[in-house]
Amino acid sequence: MKPSNLFYQSRQRRPMLERAQGVSMWDRDGRHYIDACSGAMVSNIGHSNPRVLAAMRAQMEKSTFGYRLHFENEPAEELARRVAARMPDGLDRVFFVSGGSEAVESSIKLARQYTIAVGDEARWKVISLKPSYHGATLGALALTGMDNMQVPFLPMMQQMPKIPAPTCYLDNDGLTMAERGIRHAERLREEILRQGPESVLAFIMEPVGGASTGALVAPDSYHARIAEICREFGVLLILDEVMSGAGRTGRFLAADHWGLKPDIIALSKGFGAGYMPLGAMVAHRRIVDAVLDHGGFIHGYTYAGNPLACAAGLAVLDEIEEQDLCGNAAAMGEVLKGELTALKARYPFIADVRGKGLLLAFELAQDRESLAPLPREMNAYIHLVEEAYSRGLIIYARRTRGGFEGDHFMVCPPMIVTREDIAEIMNRLTASLDAFADRAGLPRGNA
Repeated sequence: MKPSNLFYQSRQRRPMLERAQGVSMWDRDGRHYIDACSGAMVSNIGHSNPRVLAAMRAQMEKSTFGYRLHFENEPAEELARRVAARMPDGLDRVFFVSGGSEAVESSIKLARQYTIAVGDEARWKVISLKPSYHGATLGALALTGMDNMQVPFLPMMQQMPKIPAPTCYLDNDGLTMAERGIRHAERLREEILRQGPESVLAFIMEPVGGASTGALVAPDSYHARIAEICREFGVLLILDEVMSGAGRTGRFLAADHWGLKPDIIALSKGFGAGYMPLGAMVAHRRIVDAVLDHGGFIHGYTYAGNPLACAAGLAVLDEIEEQDLCGNAAAMGEVLKGELTALKARYPFIADVRGKGLLLAFELAQDRESLAPLPREMNAYIHLVEEAYSRGLIIYARRTRGGFEGDHFMVCPPMIVTREDIAEIMNRLTASLDAFADRAGLPRGNA
């Protein structure tokens, strides 16, 4: 490989991308890959959609940039209108951003300015879950419940309080899942009281977990109780739908599965589907009106409401609606989840399969009885990904338990995936698991 002046998280190099189409990608040597994680759960409608590209070309002929202090633009106005129509009642104020970290950062800054506007400025603490991931900027990182990501930057940021994520599948207590959900939710109430209700501004969570918890789905009872607790104490409910939104779970918002009505929602990733950097903060009108009446929102980004990005976003939304990709995500998600669950019969070290729609993951453990994680020095989350990549299958891995152990793998193909695509994903995944098991000395059955 040629030397590179680029650097990201490490020195790891990958083949040069040549082209991508649908669920497939090819490197410069012509090798074919299946994008079984949509990049980082981004390419929801697949790669190189011709209608989206055509919409972007048409907008390029008109304008590619118009600063929001100088002009309004039709793509931004129309996309805001279309997004507001899909939100819970009252959430009809939209602020566009370029990515998930920006969407979360905007959400907590708006929430804080709202409390000042209504004369409740003692509130500033935002409670979040541990583990969780909400972004890489310092404000979003302060909410993130992963020590391995936070520790180097602790002197530079205001750490926020955390409560345990609702990992009910790990509980061994004789309770029903509904009872476990309530117990986990009550930890929010306990933390609000510990911090002092007058100081607590908001609670933020992902309705379906992302990379930090591997598509964690809490019991239904959890969501309803969380909403009640927030209302009881006047705490704003912020939903981070950066990964779970835009149809990935089978509904446009994961919140729709439980009828949640938050105060603020953060969107990105599949919202722009990888065609342009795009995200949104969607807030209840009472919050925005109070802030604007108080002198304005002290916040902004250069590319907020960029016409080219919003034109792409509109075309992505058209595809989601016209092709019923939410419906396909729900249907194909059931198929894929069934196939992943069937792997447990062959691989004793696959301990849990979870998720909704096409936001799915499986977790490895030493045994299903204790759910004790594999030894961290085994680095399963690295090695299985590499086995898959060598077979032209791209999956996404993280460590669930604090970022240091508990290997999980996300299998989240684009929402256009077909049964035939799923069959090929499973063929390559099974071969990868066989090779990984043999290399790691883990037991496995036969096909």
